[in-house]
Amino acid sequence: MPSFVEIRDIKKEFVQDGSNNIVLKDINLEIQQGNFVSLIGHSGCGKSTLLNIVAGLEKPTQGQVQVDGQIVKRPFRDRMVVFQNYSLLPWLTAWENVALFVDKAMPRKSKNERREIIASHLEMVGLKDAAQKKPAQLSGGMKQRVALARALAVQPKLLLLDEPFGALDALTRGSLQVELMRICNIYHITTIMVTHDVDEALLLSDQVVMLKNGPAATIGQILDIPFEHPRSLEIRDSPQYHHLRQQLMQFLQGQEQAKRLHV
Repeated sequence: MPSFVEIRDIKKEFVQDGSNNIVLKDINLEIQQGNFVSLIGHSGCGKSTLLNIVAGLEKPTQGQVQVDGQIVKRPFRDRMVVFQNYSLLPWLTAWENVALFVDKAMPRKSKNERREIIASHLEMVGLKDAAQKKPAQLSGGMKQRVALARALAVQPKLLLLDEPFGALDALTRGSLQVELMRICNIYHITTIMVTHDVDEALLLSDQVVMLKNGPAATIGQILDIPFEHPRSLEIRDSPQYHHLRQQLMQFLQGQEQAKRLHV
């Protein structure tokens, strides 16, 4: 049975000052439907570039990505991205930001059906009472909730998260991690997330893909996270969690040492 997401022989080069700079090479990864996969590694290892290739926002120099049997050639609503900077339109309310995507993605649904979809997704992320507020009236955490509701409301096959909580304070980030864990438990949506946060990766993921340092970054190791769903924060107290965390930290520390040797 083929994997839901298949990343085959991906290589990505950028031309800068007349020379080719290889960002990623020999990237091969298979993701099963419903799994949550995190990409982790030091800055410059091409995590976001790989996510953009899966989203169709960038084209690979070599190789291809397939999602549900279809080759990715351009952005499409079956793959929705949530960015760190929210990407909300400031002149629209939370409701209108979600509606913009829903109306475009679901023109055949009736107005009442679209309204129900918008309302249910804003309620899902706890923003029922803030639906008529504009982004300037919302906290960072609330803005990211709108972005998450907007992405999920169009019912994508694949959710792509590019450090979605990186700009938030620790308390808000922890709250949204729990919220995302709850949503993923309900929807079982296939998800790829870029993160720098080891604990975030372990808490949410079924697999953590560790990328070696760039340039020409490759996959160094893939760590399977065996905790069953639904999960709770209590898994952080288990010896198994601490063993997995130690493995992740050892990989990242090894890459940090390698980086210093090449400076």
